[in-house]
Amino acid sequence: MLLHLNRHLRREVHTSGVSAGQLSLLGLIEGNPGIGVADLASREGTSMPSVCGHIDRLEASGLVTRRQGERDRRRVDLEVTAEGQRVLRAIRTKRTAWLSARLGNLAEADLAAVAAAIAPREALVVEGA
Repeated sequence: MLLHLNRHLRREVHTSGVSAGQLSLLGLIEGNPGIGVADLASREGTSMPSVCGHIDRLEASGLVTRRQGERDRRRVDLEVTAEGQRVLRAIRTKRTAWLSARLGNLAEADLAAVAAAIAPREALVVEGA
């Protein structure tokens, strides 16, 4: 069921020209301005070369900028550009609209069941839980 829901939400991403993996990175960078590539790879549970490839594409698309770290000149800090923020907002808006339309068709009892399942589901994905 969750896989099916995730598949539908991912479809909303494909129309933006950004992959689901790139969207995940973009969201992490937005929430952690100045994050480095190593930290980003660690948080995503993937390799630095893989993250660098995604960052290369995001940068080429004008969605992310790289800059040399101020304290450690060997470090590269990442930030989401204004265009990257626009893309994130557009995708989130589309996803929210899609989900809202489906939730609006549910009966009250089903909505209550969905609401009751949110906290336990979040506990499954919290680090260290």
